Amino acid sequence: MMSSKDRYILGIETSCDETAAAVIKNGRTILSNIVASQIDSHKRFGGVVPEIASRHHVEQITVVVEEALQKANMTFQDLTAIAVTEGPGLVGALLIGINAAKALAFAHNLPIIGVHHIAGHIYANQLVHELSFPLIALVVSGGHTELVYMKEHGSFEVIGETLDDAAGEAYDKVARTLNLPYPGGPHIDRLAHEGMASIDLPRAWLEERSYNFSFSGLKSAVINTLHNASQRGETIDPKNLAASFQASVVDVLVTKTLRAAEEYKVKQVLLAGGVAANKGLRSALENALIDKQGIELMIPPLSLCTDNAAMIAAAGDVLYQKGIFGDLKMNAHPGLPLTSYL
Repeated sequence: MMSSKDRYILGIETSCDETAAAVIKNGRTILSNIVASQIDSHKRFGGVVPEIASRHHVEQITVVVEEALQKANMTFQDLTAIAVTEGPGLVGALLIGINAAKALAFAHNLPIIGVHHIAGHIYANQLVHELSFPLIALVVSGGHTELVYMKEHGSFEVIGETLDDAAGEAYDKVARTLNLPYPGGPHIDRLAHEGMASIDLPRAWLEERSYNFSFSGLKSAVINTLHNASQRGETIDPKNLAASFQASVVDVLVTKTLRAAEEYKVKQVLLAGGVAANKGLRSALENALIDKQGIELMIPPLSLCTDNAAMIAAAGDVLYQKGIFGDLKMNAHPGLPLTSYL
């Protein structure tokens, strides 16, 4: 039952290779969440091809928006606002979603809200459980690895970020070296659980007390390990290599997250982003925080880890309540920094 006091946000997400639309009630309740994936189209290239991604978005955007409204049993007249990913992401892909959102907002006289993609990943957790501040969010995806401190809604302080390859990138590159299909993360995770972390691989801790991350050296170490074994005529079990690689990544991510949680005296630790679906990472965080009294671990379901529009609408609802809106001049910002909405 709809109420005039309730907020109904249509979210649109096209930052990379998923065309998504969703309707969220009051920033918490998912009425619909439609995602059209392009994995099969990009798989043969071993990664996302921007031009192909943009073309698919053009083909799918109207369909997913209509399906999201239909599943939510709503029309444009029932909506409060439209939220769309403004950045970061692939510029061509972002433009499809932004221009669709602007056209719909203009046609139906609705306010438009530009949302930061990483803020969306963080607020995916709010679709499961109320956020308690202060908190630390570990955002791990194909293009991002960041530790974000939040003291209140809309407040984002990036205390650590990747200096080179993001964790998801490293997973894909290592998977390619092992001749595993794209996307590589789920395949590495699966192999890791079948093998043993018996190969000594480096951990990049960087400067003392640093919360930044670096996975390029680890990726190179995996490649060198394989090449050296090949030159000696030896065979390395890919399961053990995957387990050793994942152990290194998870060790650094969990250790730095736990240290940040204690230093900043937070109430919650949030896991967010596509790599949040990784079973090894989820399990390691759960074990690390099991004895930490007063710190609650929040991990969204798998359906909300990868790119989706429900998370964009959830973050958009926070902006709506703060009275922060975009306009019809909105443009794509592929390198948009994460700044506070205060």
